Amino acid sequence: MRIAETFNEGLKREYSVHVPAADLAARVDAQLGRVAAQVRMPGFRPGKVPLNLVRKMHGAQLMNEALQETVQEGVQQLIAEHALRPAMQPQVDLAAPPAEGKDIDFKVAVEVLPTIDAPKIDGIVLEKLVVPVDEVAVDAAVARLAEQAQGFVPAPEGHAAATGDSLTIDFKGTVDGEAFDGGTGEGMRVRIGSGQLIPGFEDQLIGAAVGEHRTVKVSFPADYNVAYLAGRAAEFAVTVTGIDTPEQASLDDDFAKKFGIDGIAALREILKDQVAAELATMTRTHMKRKLLDTLAAGHDFAVPPSMVEAEFDAIWRQVEAEEEAPSDDDRAEYRRIAERRVRLGLLLSEIGQANGIQISQAEMNRLIGQEAAKYNAKEQPQVVKYFQENAMAAAQLRAPLYEDKVVDFLLSKAEVTEREVTREALQAEIESDDETPGVRGHAHVHGPDCDHGHDHGHDHSHDHAAHGDGQARAHDADAAAHAPDAPSPAKKPRAKKAAPPAAAGEGAAAVVDPAVASGPGDVAASEPPAAVDPAETAPAPAKKARAKKAAAE
Repeated sequence: MRIAETFNEGLKREYSVHVPAADLAARVDAQLGRVAAQVRMPGFRPGKVPLNLVRKMHGAQLMNEALQETVQEGVQQLIAEHALRPAMQPQVDLAAPPAEGKDIDFKVAVEVLPTIDAPKIDGIVLEKLVVPVDEVAVDAAVARLAEQAQGFVPAPEGHAAATGDSLTIDFKGTVDGEAFDGGTGEGMRVRIGSGQLIPGFEDQLIGAAVGEHRTVKVSFPADYNVAYLAGRAAEFAVTVTGIDTPEQASLDDDFAKKFGIDGIAALREILKDQVAAELATMTRTHMKRKLLDTLAAGHDFAVPPSMVEAEFDAIWRQVEAEEEAPSDDDRAEYRRIAERRVRLGLLLSEIGQANGIQISQAEMNRLIGQEAAKYNAKEQPQVVKYFQENAMAAAQLRAPLYEDKVVDFLLSKAEVTEREVTREALQAEIESDDETPGVRGHAHVHGPDCDHGHDHGHDHSHDHAAHGDGQARAHDADAAAHAPDAPSPAKKPRAKKAAPPAAAGEGAAAVVDPAVASGPGDVAASEPPAAVDPAETAPAPAKKARAKKAAAE
């Protein structure tokens, strides 16, 4: 096998590989001998079928298999000989179809990871915004919990509907006198003031009584996801069939016992811990973003175009799914975000490797166990096996933890000063970062095994066993109190710019632990078994939320 470099510019390399016909023939003959020992054919004893007949039956298949092995061996050899660190899977171009007795020539194109100077991690100065957990914050958490757990009782006869009441309505909508799909319903529950329906709809139900008929006039938002309704005026004939009024909860020991907790004091302590954890997460998010800003400002190096393109494609697919008509300016902005993510990802990986940051086998086992727990008992062994046997999938699973370890290491090295702020001020800081165009987004710390097929979701699960059943239920109830009302067919929230899909962190592309980098012959990971029916998680057809444009880091 003869290998020659034909192109070397920036991070792109190209090679020609020549394989003599004799080498390929020897590989085919070796495979032919193994196959012949197993072939059965009428008139011949097992293993005694003449090789010329075996060749006639299986020659084409054996040639293809030999060619694949030869190409893979050639790619691995050139990577080893030239000490390459591929950024993505090498691309192979066969000059001509293989033919018996002919030499084989093929080209290999590969982008390599950049050589990064020792990252500057000393002298980083950060400000830590701290929000104290006071009684006012705990009061607010208790109030949210009470609101979520609030019951309703039938309104007295003649009661006029007011904000906060839960109404049961029948409705029929028309546009220009014509009914439209999804515009008719019976027995729908809506709470006045919840913002569940089209703006202006709920307000026009205030003052209505049971049995009353009203005509509600509204206009669909201009960005409504049903094109023929967008921006159009509509009328709804509404009949109120029931009204329930909220039942005020007494925030005492009896209230706490509804959640399996002994008393209101214990409930307040649990909620105080949860508020503290939530604020700590906000503080870390802000610090992490500022840290990544500092790193980005201090390091500038070329990044592999193929990695940027793959990151951009992942972002753009979500943008196109959530925006009706993204502009060329959006495309340019998101490409800048993709490049920044890749650069930060490579930088964090380099820092992790240089400082011996690793994921232990015990930590990996815990990650696999947590992932398997999302599936039913029958599927869990299959999920565990999937991650144990698939290095690329395992690398993706460990990426968020590896990134967190690198970030924690950097934070431990930084000079940190603290400043007390309000929750609102901290939230404003985070949101101002989110709205910085073309700057932020989640880092994706890349390694040579990265196939850009990452699941960018976040796991918000909690260890209820550690807290006890009562605390778990209190947490669940408080979380539900923060959740928006379920959308109805009439709802269409105002749209915002779509955020790039979030990776594990708040600023680089997901960090891949370099200890598990796969070789050039590895193939992309297949998907693990589905945990749920996709239909069960699909958004309501009338809802089309377009998230903010990303904070990239």
